[in-house]
Amino acid sequence: MRRVVFRREETRRGPLVLVNAAHPLAEGSPPRLTGLEGGGVLLERQAARLLDACVRAAGGWRDIVPVSGWRSRAQQRSIWDETLAAEGEDFTRRYVAPPGCSEHETGLAIDLGERAERIDFIRPKFPDRGACGAFRRLAAEYGFIRRYRREKEALTGIAEEPWHFRYVGAPHARLMEDNGLCLEEYGDFLRAGPRTCVLSNGRRVTVSYRSCPCEAVEVSLPENACFQTSGHNDGGLILTVWEAVL
Repeated sequence: MRRVVFRREETRRGPLVLVNAAHPLAEGSPPRLTGLEGGGVLLERQAARLLDACVRAAGGWRDIVPVSGWRSRAQQRSIWDETLAAEGEDFTRRYVAPPGCSEHETGLAIDLGERAERIDFIRPKFPDRGACGAFRRLAAEYGFIRRYRREKEALTGIAEEPWHFRYVGAPHARLMEDNGLCLEEYGDFLRAGPRTCVLSNGRRVTVSYRSCPCEAVEVSLPENACFQTSGHNDGGLILTVWEAVL
């Protein structure tokens, strides 16, 4: 076995970082970004690569358009203020996160719309048919979850948004989808014990939660283990270990 040390500051960044009104995003450098189809919308590089693959598997970009991806803190504040002035407080709080509390600031969230002559920036149409429906059914295999569902509004604090998807990684999207979980529930789900799933390529993955109450936490891993960590923005780390390829 080998021992790996993770620092407390790592609990506030990574593909599984929880961002909502109770868990604001730490300010820092922008993520590594790249442009999506058409170039106007930016997304974190890994998320962008897998989003493109998922859209193409669903039929391509002919019928799907990226509406909103990464936003700076200033852009999120501007959207909040403009929506508040135009639509009022109730609508704004239901569909727009306050500055610092928006997943869009991570570069891991994307709003998608059905291609049309006119598209609503705040609530784009993304129906459960055609390429849009195919994307929704394929999303978890490419690491995306439909982030805001009607039955989870009390937990997320955001109204149902069929157009908003969040990249978390394939094993985590699969575990959340199969167990009916939103991101707010995922940490407690993992605290109950390590979880295992088998990916579409047949490879087994084990996911566990590690609290980090001090400046650092030490973890024992198998020699030559392939692993990834992500902060959950709640004082803990989520550890993902892939089964060794023989």
